[in-house]
Amino acid sequence: MNNPADIKFGLDVIGQIAIPVSDVDQAITFYRDTLGMQFLFKAPPGLGFFNCNGVRLLLDAPAKKQFKNFSSIIYYQVADIQAAYDTLFARGVKFEEKPNLVAKMPDHDLWMAFFRDPDDNLLALMCEVR
Repeated sequence: MNNPADIKFGLDVIGQIAIPVSDVDQAITFYRDTLGMQFLFKAPPGLGFFNCNGVRLLLDAPAKKQFKNFSSIIYYQVADIQAAYDTLFARGVKFEEKPNLVAKMPDHDLWMAFFRDPDDNLLALMCEVR
């Protein structure tokens, strides 16, 4: 069996970017009506989704107070989340948890795994399993 650290692997497709907002309805109105972005759907608890030429933009009203400086989360789309997790874990990436199913959609299951960069910024792997 190959060592995951030896496999040629690199994240290169952004699937979703999350933007923390204080009021999701107000933010949806701004992004949809003012900026003219393609609105996809709203989901509880306080999430709004847009399509930006194939990259999803997620507006997220945080359930708890975040740091004073909000930051975005970049979601990297991968074909095999377990293989990506294994490779990055072997390279020393610190994950918040193992890959897990976050939503059963009508045409796919959405899996995610969150991890931190050296500056403690939150990043994520995402995989749509059909």
